[in-house]
Amino acid sequence: MKKLFHCLPVVMLLVSSCHNKQYKANSDNANLIHELNKGLMEAVVQDGFSPPVSSRVYAYPNIAAYEAVIHQDSNFMSYAGQLKGLIELPQPEKGKNYLWEIVMIQAFSDVAKYLVYRDYIIEEKYQSLLREARGTGVDEDEVVLSIEFGKELGGAIISWAKKDNYAATRNFSKFTVSDAPGSWKPTPPKYMEALEPHWAKVRSFVLDSTSQFREPVWCKFSTDKNSEFYKRAEEVYTIVNTLKAEKLDVCKFWDCNPSPINVQGHVVTTNRQNTPGGHWMGIARIAAKERKMSLVETCEVLSKTSIALADAFKVIWDSKYATNSIRPVTYIQKYIDPNWSPILETPNFPEFSSGHSGISAAAAYVLTEKFGASFSFTDSSNVPFGFAPRKFSSFSEAAEEAAISRVYGGIHYIPSCEIAAKQGIRVGEIVTKRLKTRK
Repeated sequence: MKKLFHCLPVVMLLVSSCHNKQYKANSDNANLIHELNKGLMEAVVQDGFSPPVSSRVYAYPNIAAYEAVIHQDSNFMSYAGQLKGLIELPQPEKGKNYLWEIVMIQAFSDVAKYLVYRDYIIEEKYQSLLREARGTGVDEDEVVLSIEFGKELGGAIISWAKKDNYAATRNFSKFTVSDAPGSWKPTPPKYMEALEPHWAKVRSFVLDSTSQFREPVWCKFSTDKNSEFYKRAEEVYTIVNTLKAEKLDVCKFWDCNPSPINVQGHVVTTNRQNTPGGHWMGIARIAAKERKMSLVETCEVLSKTSIALADAFKVIWDSKYATNSIRPVTYIQKYIDPNWSPILETPNFPEFSSGHSGISAAAAYVLTEKFGASFSFTDSSNVPFGFAPRKFSSFSEAAEEAAISRVYGGIHYIPSCEIAAKQGIRVGEIVTKRLKTRK
């Protein structure tokens, strides 16, 4: 498989050249936003949110956190007027002393509790961090003032989130499975209905349109053994059947299926895992810790990464339901080998283009813009889910591995991963160009 990001390091070196100024980092209180995101990740995993929905859940609380802490550093700019639909936000009263860490804890927690089902997980983290932030000798009047402003700010973000069309899409019509040759069909073992067919209708954060990077399927569907489509399916079939242990590890490390099932005889159990977006939010936090970033810098990185992930999901989902392409397992079982099975559980939505490939490319672009093209790190994001850490020499290397893992797992064709990566890079470019966080 050719390099998906062969031009990314060069591009990013040019982009990041204007970000070489080193800001004095105070990572002492940055742990607060890391802990808040750990609680959010736990709630997302336990709730079993799908990958696109989880990207929405990660974005809004981290935007709220960023908007809270920028008030303590005049070098930073608000997202108001930059993100779609976010016109203005509450402002602190002049002459009043606020504890911005407490404002952030309150705003993040309120928004997170609105978005998740298991809000008790967020509440427990909130109470713990609030007690810690109060500390000894803190003016209680300032604490109350900060809590109230945090509630006001969080409430404004919630009101903005309510207008993103997500609630309306819950009542849109279900996807109708087509009998047309080459169209998506429900896949084993769950044979579930199509997931989030209207996700591209949810308001984006920075895109002009969720369809602006729409791509056609890489070739015309065919069952002819001499056709490119057949050969690409056969390629997946051969890769999976001859997969070595090292590539199997890659495949499972990047699985990120929030609720894969395990079938043993008549016993079926469901596991809980990180989502693709949650995995990349974890990588962003690892990088921020490695760089010893301050609280406001960390919130900047996490909010931008979450925005890129969320908008990349919308772009990819637009392509999926515009093209409605057949999955490898359906094609291979019908035209090559009826007894074949992929290694990973095939997700319940059309094949083209690859979600994980696209969102990984978008996140990698944003993180490379901030940390540089040769930032090495150890990805321990999935250690809580039983996976050993993996080392990477750059974010683009990690994104490439995430993309090819979908082929190793037997759930995507190679061209779908390559095209999705290009789509994700375009999303990353827009996020970095349009969102100004420094004055």
